[in-house]
Amino acid sequence: MSTIRRNLPGLRKGYALLAGTLLAVMPGVTHAAGLPALEKLSAGKFEISAEVQMLDNHRVLGQDNARSLLTPASLSKLYVSSAALDRFGPQHRFTTRLMSTGQIRGNVLYGNLYVDGGGAPAMTTEEYWSLVQQLHAIGIDHIRGQVLLAQWPYGPSPCLVSDRCKAMTASSNSYDALLSPVAVNYGNWCTEVVPTQPGQPAHVSSCFGPRSLLPVRGTVRTVSAGHATGIGARRVTENGIDTLMLSGQISTADGPRQLFRSSSNPSSETAEILRNLLAQNDISVSGGVSVYPHAIPQSASEVASVDSPPLQMALMDMLDYSNNFMADTLTMDMSSSTPATMASGTSYIENFVSQNVPDHGPLTLMSGSGLTPENRTSAHGLVTLLNYMYHRSELFPTLYAAMQTPYNGVAGHIRHGSALFQRNVMVKTGTLDQPVGVRSIAGYFRTASGRWGAFAVLLRGHDGPPYLNWPIAIQALSDDLTPIIRNN
Repeated sequence: MSTIRRNLPGLRKGYALLAGTLLAVMPGVTHAAGLPALEKLSAGKFEISAEVQMLDNHRVLGQDNARSLLTPASLSKLYVSSAALDRFGPQHRFTTRLMSTGQIRGNVLYGNLYVDGGGAPAMTTEEYWSLVQQLHAIGIDHIRGQVLLAQWPYGPSPCLVSDRCKAMTASSNSYDALLSPVAVNYGNWCTEVVPTQPGQPAHVSSCFGPRSLLPVRGTVRTVSAGHATGIGARRVTENGIDTLMLSGQISTADGPRQLFRSSSNPSSETAEILRNLLAQNDISVSGGVSVYPHAIPQSASEVASVDSPPLQMALMDMLDYSNNFMADTLTMDMSSSTPATMASGTSYIENFVSQNVPDHGPLTLMSGSGLTPENRTSAHGLVTLLNYMYHRSELFPTLYAAMQTPYNGVAGHIRHGSALFQRNVMVKTGTLDQPVGVRSIAGYFRTASGRWGAFAVLLRGHDGPPYLNWPIAIQALSDDLTPIIRNN
């Protein structure tokens, strides 16, 4: 398992923060019985769209404005996952290649070396290290030409949403990097902070080498074991140069802390990382490493390659940690245009739903991640999607396994409700905090007798109190689902 994937919990909070607005609910909808706790929670305070359905006989056990259109936030990733599984299959791997039109004579590659990203949603430093190691293994120690990262498939990608637009100049988050087909580590700089002696500055380096790959300003002070760790980290960009601003303290009782902050230009970040990896392996490049905006020459042949983990593994990371970068990259992978566009990718997903999921109702996706405020669907639509995937026996186990149970899932905010509820549901959540609070949750449940059901709840708050609270929202869902699980 890669270092980045082992440290996905460090990205969880950042990926869960989304920003946007919501569209109004559809007129003419009515309430229905069966979900008293959720109806009481929402009555006069929050807009709601909710539905609970058994999957063997399609009986609706409860609904509340089930066809009202509200934002799904990160539940958008359920649509991405379903469409990607249908198109590629659970075992599909994305291949990243090093290509060249030159010739290898002795230990020298004469010509340019091109990096073809291949659509991998989660390329990490380890995968790029593997590519460089393959060059080393065939004896190349000098490239008489350039190393060019081919960004033409869909880059540089426009920022589309305010989070990513703001991140072009500064960011304190890990979820808001621009997209690039040659990105590494989800478009994030990874910096490691290691305590030294109390009163002394902590040691700061790259997570993958002895020095930091970007300039660092400020220090993190080392404090004794009796004090708490609190680190401030913000990436700022001036004149195209990323700089990490550090402050705060780290306790000697804590091990190394890894900080993930989005880069302003993921392609340029990858170029810097690749330049460093080549140097570590004593491979010199006469023409340097840079980003290439054009298509790779058709005459280029493969020099080295690395496969991504299977799609089913990528979906576990994407859904568990609500990884926006992975979701939008997969959406781009489904685009039919060249270069790929987000609009073409989301159109493919919308068409997949309209052609395969009867009675879904309206669906609007402007991104796969849910970062775009225009995304909208209904609880009924989500339940019909989950119903459809449940009956795809070759795909359902992958989707189900990629969700998490409140009992022991990675997300602490879902660990509420009755013991029966926590052990018998698998869920995906979505969160918005600006400009109004939104909490969305959908998934599957198993009843006491072993039957399957699906549910979806979309809640939208207002500007000002009362505020949506995850523990309260999940407790209300638990209060309604627990008797359904027990009695069916």
